[in-house]
Amino acid sequence: MNTHTCKIFLDSCNPQETAEAVKLLGHIDGQTTNPTLLVKNPEVASYVARGKKISEKMLMSLYEKAIREIVTYTNGPVSVEVYADAHTSSTSMLAQAHTMQSWHNSVYIKFPTIPEGLKAAKEFGNSGGNVNMTLVFDQQQAAAVYVATQNARGGVLVSPFVGRWENKGFNGLDLISNIRSMYNAFDMSRDSVECHVQILAASLRSTEHLHGAIARGADIITAPLQILRQWKESASERFASKHTPSPANLKPIPYISIQLVDDYAQYPIDQHPDGLLAQGLSTFASDWNAVVEA
Repeated sequence: MNTHTCKIFLDSCNPQETAEAVKLLGHIDGQTTNPTLLVKNPEVASYVARGKKISEKMLMSLYEKAIREIVTYTNGPVSVEVYADAHTSSTSMLAQAHTMQSWHNSVYIKFPTIPEGLKAAKEFGNSGGNVNMTLVFDQQQAAAVYVATQNARGGVLVSPFVGRWENKGFNGLDLISNIRSMYNAFDMSRDSVECHVQILAASLRSTEHLHGAIARGADIITAPLQILRQWKESASERFASKHTPSPANLKPIPYISIQLVDDYAQYPIDQHPDGLLAQGLSTFASDWNAVVEA
């Protein structure tokens, strides 16, 4: 499974960076955005710099404008994230998803991997929409994504976060290989030739993360422009071996054997022991709310 070609995405909501990434690499395979990156978009950031807030309608309009410009540089998937906090309903997420879907046919909707997010993603995917399940920090969440989207008629991505595990002293790259091994086992139990979920390694903060994610079986990596520049500079080392060493002084994330079940709700995805899921959800919501008028 580690011999396949890994796609390279840019992690940014700035079309100027998209253009630069394409110039740097010749092309990029797609792009990922989120509320934090949206706030860093030059047009949105100009309001922040002046201490001004804008309406949610205007923020969505600026988001759409950025996406429509980004897709002129890449024909690949572009992930657009719904607003969600701990209280956002699946109905609200779906309404946002359908609006964002109209921006371009290459849009993938990022739903948080929480119960309401999975509920929305299942319905959206089954109706033909493309989904990217984000804020994934453990195998239970990844297992729930696999089950919830197994009848999806659109594309499905799952985004495990690497760097945020390192903040806790753990080797986040282990999560990539653990999910790959689990999905391989799920596919075998279903006699599936190819997994319907692509693993998109996110929260990559170094070229070591990039190399390691590729080596551990990621289908896609997404990284900021700065990391892609560094990767380009070390082009002779672009393809890491499967024996890429783990960063020093980081604890491993052990693989756990998880059974494939019929109902995604059977997986305890809302009880993440390290608080990373709640923290990530809160951060994205806070960054969005810091810009939007009350």
